[in-house]
Amino acid sequence: MVTPSDTGRTPLRSVSPRPRVLVLSASIGQGHDGAARELVRRLDRRGVAADVLDWTDLLPVWGRRALRDLYAPTVHRTPALFDRLFTDLEHPRRPASLVTQRLITVAERPVLDAARGADAVVTTYPLAGRTLGGLRADGRLAVPTLTYLTDPAAHRLWCHPGLDEHLTVTEATAADGARYGVALRSVGPLCAPRFSRPMPVTTRARVRDELGVPGDAPTALLVTGSLGMGDVEDTVDALGRHPRAWAVVACGRNARLRARLAGRERVVTLGWRDDVPELMTAADLLVHNAGGLSCTEALVAGLPAVTYRPIPGHGRANAAVLDAAGLAPWLREPDELVDAVDRHGARPARRRPPRPWWTEERDASAVVARYAGALAPDTELAAVG
Repeated sequence: MVTPSDTGRTPLRSVSPRPRVLVLSASIGQGHDGAARELVRRLDRRGVAADVLDWTDLLPVWGRRALRDLYAPTVHRTPALFDRLFTDLEHPRRPASLVTQRLITVAERPVLDAARGADAVVTTYPLAGRTLGGLRADGRLAVPTLTYLTDPAAHRLWCHPGLDEHLTVTEATAADGARYGVALRSVGPLCAPRFSRPMPVTTRARVRDELGVPGDAPTALLVTGSLGMGDVEDTVDALGRHPRAWAVVACGRNARLRARLAGRERVVTLGWRDDVPELMTAADLLVHNAGGLSCTEALVAGLPAVTYRPIPGHGRANAAVLDAAGLAPWLREPDELVDAVDRHGARPARRRPPRPWWTEERDASAVVARYAGALAPDTELAAVG
């Protein structure tokens, strides 16, 4: 593991009285942006000035459209193709990797310009990490660079030997990434503090009343990401096999999905919501299909989570890591999902979230702040609430 004292490179100093960190994210779904926002909030509490920049904004028009506009349609309409692309990206010389490398290289000059005056650069998006790793490896970027893996499963695109640190949510991800020849450090989740705070005892009943869900009905919260992706209707059908279960489906910004599910018995459809911690308090089980930010938020909140019908590519890779680590079982059959509802349908209305996999002595913002010079090298990693 490389630390600021043994990189052998002198970082550029910011003219600002506070250390400055540039955070590179990407508006592809909300997982990367959500982690970036929470990192900025924590860095600010540590006295570090942090700015978020969308890495895809640095690309030419064709690159932005390829990443932003084709991602969801490919998952929806040609899942086999998306799965093949995900696999091909593990191999540097295949066509998909060559095109991706072109995007990574095109972004180098804009990233260098944006990083001018920064004391460290960190990213929550894999392609941006590849750009940073390349710049750092050949000496063109003199400040420390870090990546924070928002996916439970590692991938070649997440890992680059030129990066000073690879940060992960769990030890399971850190272990999974070891196959790429880089050291990964588990530093816990980047979730808003609302998810780890117990809710008032009245929250569960209030939210259920607002949703029209009976107070005693076993209830699953289905999360589909901000884009409403995956075999959601099949999942709702599987839950419908339970004689009493209700499904609360977070459709994100996918209005068509919400319309298709409207009117189904014991199904509540939601658009984009900002009260996810309250929704999790009202639910007994989280059902996800990608292993993204909502899955991490559920684990922090103490809401049991399962994977069902994961999306191709990173969704299935994430499902495998979460299942092997015992964090979220990967259920294959409808009857397994019905059984999971029965197992978790009698949770207490008020609880303190368990954290057997995350301790407050580890925090991503402390690592980043240390590289930026805001903390002494021997400062203990302490979480910031």
